[in-house]
Amino acid sequence: MPKLKSIALHVRKWKPITFIARGKTVKRLVYSREVLWYNVSKTPVLLVISRDPSGKEREDYFFTTDVEMKPAEVLASYADRWAIEDTFKNTKQHLGAEQLQTWARQGPERAAALGLWLYSMVWLWFCQQPSAKRTFRIPLWYASKTTPSFADALRALRKVLWRQRIIMMFGDYAVHDKKYQFLLEALDPAA
Repeated sequence: MPKLKSIALHVRKWKPITFIARGKTVKRLVYSREVLWYNVSKTPVLLVISRDPSGKEREDYFFTTDVEMKPAEVLASYADRWAIEDTFKNTKQHLGAEQLQTWARQGPERAAALGLWLYSMVWLWFCQQPSAKRTFRIPLWYASKTTPSFADALRALRKVLWRQRIIMMFGDYAVHDKKYQFLLEALDPAA
């Protein structure tokens, strides 16, 4: 099979399509055909080349073993996969699910399930907070940020847990003391 960029350069008939990607309607020009890629599969696979009509984004190349899929279905499926990959990344990076301490029998499966459950519980807790408490930081380099990330939700939960721990250790008056308020604010970015 020739290089993918070479195939895209020789395409003359692009087909305009629309599909839903993460809740938004997206327009693309596509070219699709069955190809044989002997290094990967002995049976044909469907190649879908996606091009941004405005030319701002680079071309994307997708493959599927389901040669009956329509190009819009292929692109929507790959776009939907992003949320799953983001969940796995956040569970590993922020909750330590990649550093399992168990290797026997069903231990790794249980640890992974626990990490994903914990990820869900953090989001559930955050979404159930009153809107005034669902605040998140907007870094200077990301001024266009409009929605919280998992790190923001986890930081908010940790701040509440630190506050409760300080109250348990030093009493309710401690959280109104300027020293402890300063401590909470200092712990916020670390959380």
